Amino acid sequence: MAGLIRKIITTPNAPKPVGPYSQAVQVGQTLYVSGCLGLDKDSMKLILGGAAAETELALKNLENILLAADSSLSKVIKSTVFLDDINDFGAVNEVYKKYFKEPFPARSCFQVGKLPLGAKVEIEVVAISGPLETISHL
Repeated sequence: MAGLIRKIITTPNAPKPVGPYSQAVQVGQTLYVSGCLGLDKDSMKLILGGAAAETELALKNLENILLAADSSLSKVIKSTVFLDDINDFGAVNEVYKKYFKEPFPARSCFQVGKLPLGAKVEIEVVAISGPLETISHL
């Protein structure tokens, strides 16, 4: 009897995990991408420049993981944004909307106590791998 397969997604085009977790895990067509930081993949250090700069690099890292799993930003169903300071909400949104276009994925955004490595922003997503058709319900 065939069951679902859990596929571990790894790419050298994004930073290695900073803890005991995978960059992403795919089950069926559903892709669960771990939280991405604004880390340089080579130095494994946070980019300088604050929340906007970290968001930009976090989204580039996220996009590289999605591409490794036959997915893309346009196939993101749900994102969760964790902020060190909710006052960065506007700056993060300005960068976010450069990467995500309408129809936007569902999203939650929270201020948290502390993020790994002293980051200002962390973004995780659930996406679809493979073909996806979008329709709008009015």
